[in-house]
Parts: sequence; C-alpha cells; structure tokens
Amino acid sequence: MLAERLQALSDLPAGSAVADTYDATLQDAVRAFQRRHALADDGVVGKATLDALAVPPAARARQIALAMERLRLTPLPEALRFVSVNVPEFMLRAQRHEAGSVREDLKMRVIVGKALDTRTPLFDEDMLWIEFSPYWNIPASIARKETVPKIRANPGYLASQGMEFVGAGGVSTAVTPENLAAVLAGQQRIRQRPGPKNALGDIKFMLPNNQNIYLHHTPSTGLFNRTRRDFSHGCVRIEEPVALALWVLHGQPEWTEERIRQSMGLPRPVIARLAEPVPVLLTYQTAVVDDGLLRFVPDLYGQDALLEQALKQPRPQRLASVKTTPTAPPPLHTRAGAAESIAAE
Repeated sequence: MLAERLQALSDLPAGSAVADTYDATLQDAVRAFQRRHALADDGVVGKATLDALAVPPAARARQIALAMERLRLTPLPEALRFVSVNVPEFMLRAQRHEAGSVREDLKMRVIVGKALDTRTPLFDEDMLWIEFSPYWNIPASIARKETVPKIRANPGYLASQGMEFVGAGGVSTAVTPENLAAVLAGQQRIRQRPGPKNALGDIKFMLPNNQNIYLHHTPSTGLFNRTRRDFSHGCVRIEEPVALALWVLHGQPEWTEERIRQSMGLPRPVIARLAEPVPVLLTYQTAVVDDGLLRFVPDLYGQDALLEQALKQPRPQRLASVKTTPTAPPPLHTRAGAAESIAAE
C-alpha cells in the first residue's frame, strides 16, 4: 500500500520493483515524499509522515488553488531585484526580473514569529539600509514581560547579556529599583550592545515600518536545523547574512565581503545605505514550486483555512440599474503601515 501511494504521487518511479521488505528503494521514495512535505527526511514512516500520506489528492488540489489565488492577489515588485520571504515555508529568496521571468539568485532558511502569539505580519516594504554590529533596542512589551523579570530574578543578568538602561539621563548599567521602574513606566528603555550575545546577531536589514519588523541574523544558529522554525517575536531571522548583504549591496563595490565581515565585528554600529531600495515581500504560500518540484508546507498560522472560508462567502449582488466600474480585488499584502489579515479581506 505504501509503494502504491508513493507511485501515485510520483515519489516512487512508476514500474519500480517493490520488495516484500522496507528496502532502500522504498526508503528513498519516503525521503523524497518527506522533503516535498516539509518533514524531516529520515526515511521513518512515523505519525507525521503517515498523516501527510493520508491527505487526499482533492485536499492538495484545494491547497494549490488557494496558493494560486494568493499569487493572483500578491503585488509583484516592479523593481529589478527584490526579496521574498514565504513565512510558512520558513524560506527567503533573493530574486530578479530577467527576460520577462523572475529568476532566483539566492535562497536560505529563516526563522519567523511564533504561531501562538507573535506572528510575523504579511506586508511589503522597501529595504533602505543595512546596519552592521547593531544595538538591540528591546521593545517595551518584551522588556516588561521577559527582560525585567529576568533582571529582578538575577541582577547579574543585565551585565552578562551586555545590556544597559538608556534614558534622558544617559546610559546606565546600575540595576536599581528606580531604573527598573522607569523601564516599566516607559521612561527608559533597555538595549543590548553589539557583541556575540546580541539577539540580532551582527547584522540587521532595515525596511522601515510601524510594526518594527526587519530581517536580522541570530546567535542561535542551531535553530535553523529545525524543520519547524517559528521561534521569533515577529522579526525574520536569516541563516546566511553575509550572502544576503553581498546580494543586496550588488553594484556598490566599496562593500566587499572583507569589509562586510569587518563591520560585523565592531563594538559600534556601522550603516550601509543602499544605492537603490530593495523591495521585501512577506508572503504566505503553503504550496510552492521549488527546484522544479511541487512542495507542500503546513498552514502555520491557519491562513489557508481563513482564506477558504472567505472565498465561500456569497458575493454581494449589485443592482442591475446601477452602473459600476470593475475594481481589482484588495491585495493580500499591504504596506506595513496598514497590514491586514487575510481573514479581514
């Protein structure tokens, strides 16, 4: 039964001889299936693999249709070069227009916002500069919920993490009740200095928006080896920051790889402004074609279910006597200042 299912899905070539045991040929077919369905390709037919094998073709066809609907509604940047991040796939692609087609120059794994409470929003904005060796200005919500409680439990936490208080009176590393109260009251903030423990890693790609979302590296590089990678507070952590920086700074020869790496190891921030803005799209596709193969990924934020529900709603009837001008459907991605959920659309 397993061989028949894998042959029907083309992961096991048609006409392959099937042994009575779980042989190498069948294991390779299972690994191919797992890779196409965002599963660990260990060749083990565990619960997650069995669940994916049990999804009927009609459900996959519907998943493809929803992905095509999103493509129809997603604005394709007119700029020659752009970056796209497919949130549920945990992948970033650097792309360019060439001869009427979109070509992929670079792709890498990413970490996105937690599905439970800190989801990465979907929008498009322009990347305008790169900041090497950045400070991390800890958002007030994170400082209140996480950082201040950790400092109270262990006053040495501030120094061990390279953090400091910043306010109208300047910079302080003194852990006092007054400084902690000022952070909670919004009169001071906590920031983390550049260094090996900085949560942003040693590089930040800036696309100004009112949700404080950007791309950055991370010292927790081991997380990129996970199959599911929703661990962030909403920003997008990237696996290969030097490669992306070189691609983004293409055409600016003063920014060599050596200079980039040197700038990533300094005790103070260094800014590299882009000669041309690079659009960044944060998208949501659970069915994608990658390296010529159709791949499926889980509906991380439940957006497929919401879109399918929205498409089933009856369309409002227009009065025959009223002349109307056809309008395009609203895009699923907006500028960051007015990002909306798919459900609302």
